[in-house]
Amino acid sequence: MGIPHTITIDGPAASGKSTLGARLAQALGYLYFDTGVMYRAVTWAALQRQIEIGDEDAISRLAKALSIDIQPPSQADGRACDVLADGQDVTWETRRPEVDANVSPVSAYAGVRAALTAQQRRIGLRGKVVMVGRDIGTVVLPEADLKLYLVASAQERARRRYAELINRGEAADYDQILAVIQRRDQIDSTRQVAPLRAAQDAIVIDSDALDADQVLQLVQRLVQDAEGTGK
Repeated sequence: MGIPHTITIDGPAASGKSTLGARLAQALGYLYFDTGVMYRAVTWAALQRQIEIGDEDAISRLAKALSIDIQPPSQADGRACDVLADGQDVTWETRRPEVDANVSPVSAYAGVRAALTAQQRRIGLRGKVVMVGRDIGTVVLPEADLKLYLVASAQERARRRYAELINRGEAADYDQILAVIQRRDQIDSTRQVAPLRAAQDAIVIDSDALDADQVLQLVQRLVQDAEGTGK
């Protein structure tokens, strides 16, 4: 096979998936695709259309009808990729506070997940992509060339997020952050649709004692090993 053309990175909230995925994609010249942006796009579209977030059927119909595409960044404004909804660039709209506040219930709807899984597969199967999420190696792209599962303790993930917020000059409460992460872990791992778990053939990386540079170096060695063995 040579160098892996499809790489998936799954794991719990705040485990460092996005940082690793973006840096690895840049190093390989691949598309960085954090699948969470699709759920954000649907949430943004629902708010724009004034669809009640609690209306699961209506939100699911919207997800099925909305054409979402992910492309390499077209502007050097800090974006990791372009997010297009029915051809409209909504990259930064998907990061608005009202989207943050409503994306969790939208992402839990079975109809939304089914619709977006199909769109995610379409993009992933183009190849030369690093896909990041919580069910990529198990559900979205189980045939991926290289599957990674990134973990860290809830306490370490909370510490990292706390430090990130403090470094940005924002107020932060460690205990509150830890509680949110633990709650998110519980929801992700027990939901009926695509629960969070490592694929059987995924390589599990515990980053508790590793910084971002060390994790990247480790994964780059795994990519080189896969290329060398032809797996």
